[in-house]
Amino acid sequence: MRRRLIAGAAVLALTTTIPPAPAAAEPVAGLPTTSFPLGAPGIPKSAAKSLGPGISYFTLRHGSTKDGYTVSVVVAGKDFMSESNAQAQAEAVQAAGFTPTVVKFTRPAVADFPAGDYYMVRVGGWPLSQKAEAAKVVKQLKDAGVNTKVDFQGDDGFVTTGPWSVRVIVVDPRTFRGSYRSSVGTSVAKREKVSAMATAAKAVAAVNGGFFDIHTIPAFRGDPTGISVVGGKLLSEAVPGRVGLVLKGRTARVTELSSSVVARAADGATVQVTGLNRVPQPDEVVLYTEELGRETPKDDGIEAVLDATGKVLALRDAGGKVTRGMRVLHGVGAGADWLSEHVTEETTIKVTTRVTDLRTKKAVPLTPETNIIGGAVGLVRGGRATITPGRDGMANTNMILRRHPRTLAGVTRNGKLVIAVVDGRDPGGTIGASFFEAAELMRWLGARDAINLDGGGSSAMVIGKKVVNHPSDGVERGVGDALLIVGAS
Repeated sequence: MRRRLIAGAAVLALTTTIPPAPAAAEPVAGLPTTSFPLGAPGIPKSAAKSLGPGISYFTLRHGSTKDGYTVSVVVAGKDFMSESNAQAQAEAVQAAGFTPTVVKFTRPAVADFPAGDYYMVRVGGWPLSQKAEAAKVVKQLKDAGVNTKVDFQGDDGFVTTGPWSVRVIVVDPRTFRGSYRSSVGTSVAKREKVSAMATAAKAVAAVNGGFFDIHTIPAFRGDPTGISVVGGKLLSEAVPGRVGLVLKGRTARVTELSSSVVARAADGATVQVTGLNRVPQPDEVVLYTEELGRETPKDDGIEAVLDATGKVLALRDAGGKVTRGMRVLHGVGAGADWLSEHVTEETTIKVTTRVTDLRTKKAVPLTPETNIIGGAVGLVRGGRATITPGRDGMANTNMILRRHPRTLAGVTRNGKLVIAVVDGRDPGGTIGASFFEAAELMRWLGARDAINLDGGGSSAMVIGKKVVNHPSDGVERGVGDALLIVGAS
């Protein structure tokens, strides 16, 4: 079968894009003067604008359109598969009267995840102006029982000429007199637009923050999937070891973090509070703060309502309000049993919160100036591309290799904050970036340490009250949190 298939189908081995590692540049008065690290060598077209003392805003454009459309076979929701599956799918394409191309590619290794070989089955190729012709082939193959899709080849992560459209903000703490903040908007549970959060804080500029939980119940889908600290308050727990952006005043740094919340009852018994402001898992104790912005989940658990001093004002069934100045300990299963056994009204529960910088092994002081954005993927560490999707929960071919819109944040050797938004999913306009390309872009911009924040349709950069990039959904999306640059008051 294999000989017959190869005789009737082209077999291509395509090269994935890992940009050559340039020497890290250091943005001083403007952009680096070295060649853009993506696509063909050359200096990008750019424009610059000052947003205030120490805040520079740049727009960049580089590359040209040479990619077009193809038709890709889809199996179990994916367009890549094992060699044996690819052979079987190519045979089905042949039986439908089309000539398949079997594409072999390698997803390169990253710092904490090995390389992998995969195969795709594709049919034909069309320029951007002939997408409708590719769609006709998809319909014909569907009628023959072969599941396919129209696929833009620039999304693949293979060698490309672009183009790229990038917006960059560089903040120099030596002349900047404002501060950095994070925001979850009016509610941890609810998603909110970056523009709304920026307007509420009177921010000079803002971008979307980390990933948020789209897989939980709808009422809680604004919950950050990693650590969130706003004004010194821990509002979402860390996933131990994941990277985050720690902001304090005019300083920013990238590091790995963990968090711990412990509740101690009046009788001395303690319990780990394993979640904050999210839907509880079996046997957990979860803490809800006034920033939740909605009622707690209604389940078979119980709750202890605490005032600001930790005094237990009430024990109640799960599913109630978190009023201003209050906190609620919510237990289910074994967590509910602990509350029933050790907590009574009018007693006091001491809740201790700690965030630890895993690079220094020291506690991060949770002062009113402290803000942390997490839910990210490491890209650059110590000036080297160090991509960590395994540790950070994004170890898959789609996230690592394929190009998407990206929001990136990094810190230079001399403490500048560098934020970049790479627009994508716009064939012929801008193609986005893979993790490899995102890392090299941030190195080119001078970042010693850098992270990938949320991307895709969430990527948004706001200047004043205006969204200045082009979100791939066509409109600005509500997100879990945002990074704000606020001017001096």
